[in-house]
Amino acid sequence: MTQSAGARELLLLRHGKSDWREPVADYDRPLKKRGKLGAQRIGAWLQEQALEPDQILVSPAERALATAEKCVKAMGHTVAEVETDRQLYMASVEDLLAVLAKTPDSTERLLLVGHNPGLEQLVRALPAQPPATPEDGKLMPTATLAQLRFQGAWSELAPGTAELQRIVRARALSSEFPFPHGQAVDEWRQRPAYYYRQSAVIPFRCLDGQLEILLIGSSSERHLSVPKGIVEPGLSDIASACREAEQEAGIRGQVQLPALGQYRQAKWGSWCEVTVYALEVTEQLPEPEWQERQRGRQWLSPVRASQQVRQPELGRFITKLTRLLN
Repeated sequence: MTQSAGARELLLLRHGKSDWREPVADYDRPLKKRGKLGAQRIGAWLQEQALEPDQILVSPAERALATAEKCVKAMGHTVAEVETDRQLYMASVEDLLAVLAKTPDSTERLLLVGHNPGLEQLVRALPAQPPATPEDGKLMPTATLAQLRFQGAWSELAPGTAELQRIVRARALSSEFPFPHGQAVDEWRQRPAYYYRQSAVIPFRCLDGQLEILLIGSSSERHLSVPKGIVEPGLSDIASACREAEQEAGIRGQVQLPALGQYRQAKWGSWCEVTVYALEVTEQLPEPEWQERQRGRQWLSPVRASQQVRQPELGRFITKLTRLLN
């Protein structure tokens, strides 16, 4: 931080565009794809501008929490940094100031993710010179960030005590994300950088002396595959692969080291690097505890499994695993 002693910075982010098609209560309304991308663009912009927060507070409503998590991961941070506060759900200006007043003075830059009308009213109230209303009449549309600065303790923050630095709309930012190579950024991609590192497991068991491989339906349900997913910030390749195995296949087990290998998969306009592990299955969760049970699961012989997977590299890894276990 380069700010002078006593200087504070407040980042106010309205949640991304939510999906009204879902027949759920307001509190549980999810983000649309546009809302997720908007949150990620704000996160990438904050990282580019060296504006990563020291603390992150968020309304626990689904659309706000998802916005915070998408934003934080796009910054390269872990979702463990996100703190929820029930008082932020549909909070008034008074509620928001009460939450902010509890912020420790060790926090120099705070990101707060919440809802209108409270956030917009706060953005209008805090600056000594209130902002002009844009031509479209919307000061804080969805996935919009306001940056404010003030002097003193968080408990002293009050209307008229801050200076508005800028208001940034996600839709005004680049539709692509910087992809780092070392310390330089010389490439832009369709998704945040962490999307392009993935891990997978090939689940296996020995039943009556016969080796079997577990396959599941793909997310599109058009072919069979193995549990695989993005390695999110804060997780290792192995931890991520085990999480995908539990969520997608409803299984737990023991990862075998070293990894079977790596392969590249074309996705999101570039190449994803996928690390593949063998997982000896020790437990199959009952269907009510299996998050993505709509995928289904099939135990197959190694030969049959290698023929069924669409990625030829996975077929070769199944063959390699068979040789290692025989």
